[in-house]
Amino acid sequence: MRNVESALEVKPSTGKEKAPMMAAAQFAVKKAVQKPQEICEVIEKNESQAMKAALQFAVKKRVPCSEPAPKPIVASPIKLSVTSHYAVKNAVTEAYGVFDSMEQAIDAGFQAQVNYVKDYKLQDRERLINAVRQSIVAEKETLAKLVLEETKLGNYQDKILKHELAALKTPGVDILKAEAFTGDDGLTIVEHAPFGLIGAVTPVTNPTETVINNSISMLAGGNAVVFNVHPSSKKACAYVVTLINKAIKAAGGPLNLVTMVKDPTLETLNPIMESPKVKLLVGTGGPGLVRTLLKSGKKAIGAGAGNPPVIVDETADMENAAKSIILGASFDNNLLCIAEKEVFVIDRVADDLIFQLLNQGAYMLDRYQLDKIMSLTLEENHQEEARGCSLNPKRKYHVNKNWIGKDAKAILSQIGVTAPANVKLVICEVEAEHPFVQLEQMMPILPIVRVKDLDEAIQLAVTAEHGNRHTAIMHSKNLDNLAKFASAIDTTIFVKNASSLAGVGFGGEGHATMTIAGPTGEGITSAKTFTRQRRNVLAEVKK
Repeated sequence: MRNVESALEVKPSTGKEKAPMMAAAQFAVKKAVQKPQEICEVIEKNESQAMKAALQFAVKKRVPCSEPAPKPIVASPIKLSVTSHYAVKNAVTEAYGVFDSMEQAIDAGFQAQVNYVKDYKLQDRERLINAVRQSIVAEKETLAKLVLEETKLGNYQDKILKHELAALKTPGVDILKAEAFTGDDGLTIVEHAPFGLIGAVTPVTNPTETVINNSISMLAGGNAVVFNVHPSSKKACAYVVTLINKAIKAAGGPLNLVTMVKDPTLETLNPIMESPKVKLLVGTGGPGLVRTLLKSGKKAIGAGAGNPPVIVDETADMENAAKSIILGASFDNNLLCIAEKEVFVIDRVADDLIFQLLNQGAYMLDRYQLDKIMSLTLEENHQEEARGCSLNPKRKYHVNKNWIGKDAKAILSQIGVTAPANVKLVICEVEAEHPFVQLEQMMPILPIVRVKDLDEAIQLAVTAEHGNRHTAIMHSKNLDNLAKFASAIDTTIFVKNASSLAGVGFGGEGHATMTIAGPTGEGITSAKTFTRQRRNVLAEVKK
């Protein structure tokens, strides 16, 4: 209690001020122990300089079990309100890790990472990451609603699953296995060392999920991360960055291991690319973003677009194929880059597949409705080259962004079709050259192309994939056919007889990621991706 007694030994300048100052000091000590934030507010509001000095002195002398001081670099607070639409009503929180300028975010993240590698071991990293996982899972419904309200993309239930997937199936430090070589000449150990501060860019399609996935992976690797999130998701991302930092702090870790700028733009990416404090760049988005990061002169990991084709041959289990295709193509309204985007089916079994798709709830367009859907969801280019996500260099149409990620029922309603309430996917029969086949739509509209045989299916599928080397799916019981398509398409993810979601651990083995680095070759990213190899050599002394 010595600190408490010292705190009460406040010498007022006059006898008149003695009683209120002693009372203030007693109040300060009590509140410093119970609720440090409240006493700080009292200090700010008090107009008496003598009283303020007494309060400040008392807080400095507070008992050791209270909140430590001084605090590390903390973002200037902004308010994050959760509207009555959310499960948590009128919640307001101080935003940890969210800064007014990108330079501040970089500086804070850099200092946090220095402390992180100096003071925290692998087991500490895992403890902090587990705290983050628990925090995200506890708030998954709120996060899903935040993202849906801000971006207007996807659907609520699937976003809950995506947040849970990112939180629980992103691997931690367990994936960082050291490698050892022993022999007559001694011992060599290859470890995974951190890069330092990583600069990361996230998409609007999976904003908070990518922040969660990247943060867990990068923290497991001993790094800190500064995000330049998509502007259309900045509020939801600020919420999750705050959530992550609070979880880390509550578990005894340093603040600001995860930071972002409050108002991100294309321009706020420049400090990340130029700062010597940022050692690695990671971008999840289209080819334009990847090219920009690669021009920075720093090592960059780029996750680009995809236009995943599906092949269904005559040996496939049609019921399972239809069920899997609907699950993957409709999940979160087709926002995932791994999702089924077009189907090539052998003509002799095409009717069977379509029947099964309809039987499981898909809605099929007639020719008249197809024309109306095209007019609604596609726009003709007014420039020589479209600027969409696909690597397809020249095309006549691009996707109308107003309909990306919208519900199938809403799209159908817009063209005058009253569909069942449970419809999740729209299907249509088209030719291989149709823009619905060649464009990455990110809508629950799935084109189906009839082909004469497997060779034609593979040729058309490779063309439609546009060299993205992202994801492909095949339904077949013929192992030779599966191997033939896998070799020809050469994608990062190849799924056999299941939904595309199995490729990221949802209904399949293996871990999850929201950053699939096809363009730069790292593939399914994890903590291991965000580390450097460090070789420690102990040589045998020769006599």
